[in-house]
Amino acid sequence: MRVFHRHSQQASKKELALEQTFIMVKPDGVQRGLVGEVISRLEAKGFTLVGLKLVQVSKELAEEHYDVHKERPFFSSLVQFICSSPVVAMVWQGEGVVASARTLIGATNPLTASPGTIRGDYGVSIGRNLIHGSDAIETAQKEIGLWFSDKELASWEPTMTPWLYE
Repeated sequence: MRVFHRHSQQASKKELALEQTFIMVKPDGVQRGLVGEVISRLEAKGFTLVGLKLVQVSKELAEEHYDVHKERPFFSSLVQFICSSPVVAMVWQGEGVVASARTLIGATNPLTASPGTIRGDYGVSIGRNLIHGSDAIETAQKEIGLWFSDKELASWEPTMTPWLYE
């Protein structure tokens, strides 16, 4: 995993390890015009966008991304759906970003997702749940490497960083 260390401008000079996670707005989210809402919520949380692209997903990429589900009965429909329209693939960075982004996204089934989460506010059904987010640091590493080359990721520090982290 890429872990970025930066020294705080505070007197303690403690190091801050920033995780990265993969977030994808799925075809239904793109078609419904919710990309901006997803980005806005992650930015408002204080995370940093370091990679972004609109992708028409190939069958091969979809199958590799959803490889963990290949033995499940819904695998082929999942692959077909993710290839049906463009997706927005993103890499976000921040302290605890993997777990925090999952909380912002909400439960897989939008009908049981809490209000205030992306799926809770905008989702309608489990098969059209708008968004994917890495579920663990190891998964994030794999997914980022699958969807982005190192050259496609920006390394930068927003001016608001000292206002977010001690």
